[in-house]
Amino acid sequence: MHNTLTEENMKKLQEELEYRLTVKRAEIAKEKMEAAAHGDRSENAEYKEACANYRENDNRIQYLMNMISTATVVDESKIDRSVMAIGSRARVKFVEDDEETIITLVTTLDLDPENMCISIESDLGKALSGKKAGDIVEVNAPEDNYRVEILEIL
Repeated sequence: MHNTLTEENMKKLQEELEYRLTVKRAEIAKEKMEAAAHGDRSENAEYKEACANYRENDNRIQYLMNMISTATVVDESKIDRSVMAIGSRARVKFVEDDEETIITLVTTLDLDPENMCISIESDLGKALSGKKAGDIVEVNAPEDNYRVEILEIL
């Protein structure tokens, strides 16, 4: 896994990791102890739920640790705003459809396709990254290839 993140993304991941390692783990441990006190664990729904919560939290901790350890953090102050990069907004045209829209390139953590916040690591994001106004790029998508023209970087 290799993700490009901003310093703000990294801060949020580290805060969540710290919370899950300390506060959340303690809460779940308390839940498990209280549920275990109710008797036979093999038929104890509260205990099974607490165990499931523990596993879910532990899986999230592993994910966060992996994201933090493998991420590339970009210095947003050094990004060339004349080309498409994280945080860039642009008016683009999907050539085959002749459809125009405004998109924003974001990190995977800030992805919001409904609002056209496109991950820099998506097929479209990779194709647009480093390009400038006037460029037409070929997007290699799983279903089909298509072309996008960068009309204007906003």
